[in-house]
Amino acid sequence: MSRSATATIHLHALRGNLARVRSLAEGAKVMAVVKADAYGHGLERCARALGDADAFGVASIADGLRLRAAGHRQRIVVLSGPDAASDLAEMRRLQLEAVIHHESQLAMLEAERGGDPLKVWLKLDTGMHRLGFARGRAAELHTRLRALPAVDPAIVLMTHFASSDEFDNDLTARQVQCFLDATQGLPGERTLSNSAGMLGWPQARGNWIRVGGLLYGLSVAEGKTGADFGFAPAMTLTTRLVAINPVARGERVGYGATWECPQDMRIGVAAIGYGDGYPRSAKSGTPVLIGGAPAAVIGRVSMDLLTLDLREAPDANVGDVVTLWGPQLPVEVIADHAGTIAYELTCGVTRRVLFAEDGA
Repeated sequence: MSRSATATIHLHALRGNLARVRSLAEGAKVMAVVKADAYGHGLERCARALGDADAFGVASIADGLRLRAAGHRQRIVVLSGPDAASDLAEMRRLQLEAVIHHESQLAMLEAERGGDPLKVWLKLDTGMHRLGFARGRAAELHTRLRALPAVDPAIVLMTHFASSDEFDNDLTARQVQCFLDATQGLPGERTLSNSAGMLGWPQARGNWIRVGGLLYGLSVAEGKTGADFGFAPAMTLTTRLVAINPVARGERVGYGATWECPQDMRIGVAAIGYGDGYPRSAKSGTPVLIGGAPAAVIGRVSMDLLTLDLREAPDANVGDVVTLWGPQLPVEVIADHAGTIAYELTCGVTRRVLFAEDGA
């Protein structure tokens, strides 16, 4: 039999989420971050729904190529910049923009002997300590880049926050001040905020905001859902019940026999597992919905199947739809039971899941 696991992408939610971002951005331009196949939702379909964004942010030149092939003409920024000198020519061919964050990339640009001016975003490390130049070098690097004939002089200055999702953590305020001090007097647009930064740190709006998770209705703060901030989930993951079996009290369920039936009961089997991207780490008690009725994962998640406690879904039948997450069951709840974050779950949906679109 064919697999029945389906990820339905709600295009109207994507459009609505972008509109809400604009309303909160207070005039800042919006970069829609569509890396990791649009956080697992599908690059081309999401870019189409998010076509009103001022720019797209991607992790690779390959993603930029896909967007250009789909006809998108917005600015496209490769967030990790070039990996090799040969990447620069391809970026120019595709009219992609490069984040420059390391001395090796600066050396690539300074070694060039021609080429149309490349638009660059100069990234400073203000406390994330992942990518970016030391903030004390901002003026020097800005001057060096603007002196290069193969670089567009309209350089965007940027940084990235480490803890902007913790709205009571003053690290973000310190990062903002570091960035302002480092870039004082330098010409060019600024971008500081990701999704959480836009919500929690209005003083950090800058000229651009770089929004990822919120566009897909995903939470950016622990203990909250995207809906708590007024954003709609863009993915519903469903499958079907393929079996219902009576199991006696005291019998154990699944690999490792980790869950014991507390009474005679019906056990449902759903056609989805970690081979589809449902987290193996999901604990017994992780909720699902069967035709709107609550049920729960029991035993270990296997590669292709889940076993479910049907005591609260007495009317469940083979063939019924099982909702793993969606608007009525936030993916953040599942992530919490699995000890991870919602981003990982949507990004982890595998290619054997059927994707469908809801909304033109």
